[in-house]
Amino acid sequence: MKKSKAPAHLSRKAKEWWKKIVEEWVLDDAGFLILQSGLEAFDRMVEAQALIKEHGVVAPDRWGQLKTNPAVLVERDCRAAMLAAFKQLHLDLEPLNDRPGRPPGR
Repeated sequence: MKKSKAPAHLSRKAKEWWKKIVEEWVLDDAGFLILQSGLEAFDRMVEAQALIKEHGVVAPDRWGQLKTNPAVLVERDCRAAMLAAFKQLHLDLEPLNDRPGRPPGR
């Protein structure tokens, strides 16, 4: 399978991840789609984190009651989607070694 270029709409960091993953792993067409979905979720998660940093985790509503910032839920859901996509691609597994045991220096 030819190496696919990162979609233009992804952030610079997501494009870096794309390049690294595509260089190190063999992906089919479905794999590229899963990778794209995971990195889109990563970008949304980072956007939500910026909103949380700006507005806080909770904010008072019009009656003064503390309510969860909706960006907290977006961050949670996007993190779960990103991790699920990476797990589907088996990126949660350590690469094979040429001998038994953990690699030295880790």
